[in-house]
Amino acid sequence: MPVASIVSPAPERSLAIAQARRELIHGESPRARATARVDSWISRSWQRCIEAGRRPQQRISFDPVSQSAQRDAAERNRVLVAAARPVIERLSRAIADTRYFAILTDADGIVVDVGNLPDGTDAASRYARDIGRIGVDLSERAIGTSAIGTALAEQESVWLHRGEHFFDDTSVYSCAGAPLFGPRGDCIGMLDLTGVQVVERPELRHLATLSARSIENMLVLREPCELLLRLAWPGSAASEATEGLLCIDGEGRVTGANAAARQMLHQPLAREQQALHFNDLFALPLHMMFDAARRGDAMLEVPLWSGLRVQVQPQHGGRGAPGGLPAADSRPRLRDVETALIRKAVADARGNVAEAARALGISRATVYRKLWRGRPAGAPD
Repeated sequence: MPVASIVSPAPERSLAIAQARRELIHGESPRARATARVDSWISRSWQRCIEAGRRPQQRISFDPVSQSAQRDAAERNRVLVAAARPVIERLSRAIADTRYFAILTDADGIVVDVGNLPDGTDAASRYARDIGRIGVDLSERAIGTSAIGTALAEQESVWLHRGEHFFDDTSVYSCAGAPLFGPRGDCIGMLDLTGVQVVERPELRHLATLSARSIENMLVLREPCELLLRLAWPGSAASEATEGLLCIDGEGRVTGANAAARQMLHQPLAREQQALHFNDLFALPLHMMFDAARRGDAMLEVPLWSGLRVQVQPQHGGRGAPGGLPAADSRPRLRDVETALIRKAVADARGNVAEAARALGISRATVYRKLWRGRPAGAPD
């Protein structure tokens, strides 16, 4: 098969995009086949532009924000830029022969870092320099539909080619975008891969997504914490794309997580939510995890309250062990885990042992016996 037939966009796709524009933007009678070729998030972005009173023929100037706003954005995003810089450098090498380049924006769509722009004095290079400048506003309100604005609005990775942009002035660009989420789960910016008058490469959406995850992981690893937990499913080889990262402070509160950890634990972490605690997630006493980190254990298999198990590699987060945590010389024992699970079931049943026993599928006598065995010496009845 000729290479051109693999990488060139199908002519019918360009025709479908053009027809969808006539239907959705200019109000022509709809043709289902053409409209269906445009993703719903694109039509939503077009509709927002129309509702804002914009028209495709309006000129776009790609203006930077004010100097003071640039300084504020630079200060707010200093940590993000530092974490993203090595990833952008790797990306620039990977896409060097495609005439695509990387752009990093903050959550408002303001450019805070740029990869290597293509060299030259041709029109394509000038278009690249228009958007590849620190401080340029590339939000949807400024330049209409683009991978940048839609990735931030939809909070998912996107691919946008030529005429799928709202404005005629931006129809020379093709771009992939992926949102960036901070350690507390809030959207803090996006990573964009853009080319000017280039062959359509929708596979760059996957590359942008993986690179965004790398940046997010770097941010979590830079987060100050007492304990860093690296999570993986049992039997699965951990990789940068699949490894969960969880930050725990000295009191056991969860202070940060990457996307993989949030998905594995089914616990979306957001700034406005009440802080999660280690004990809300893991059916294991917290001190055992600190002890394992102190011993340098490679990997533990730890039960979750959901009944699932995860592999956890605990590491000290670089600020020393928390005070007041009891030391232990042995690895976490099954009976300690079992006792913790039973105590949680009794607590959930508001002290009703019979109800807890039914939930656990064991006898009431077994619950009493195991609770008594797990009670510290000298504890009151």
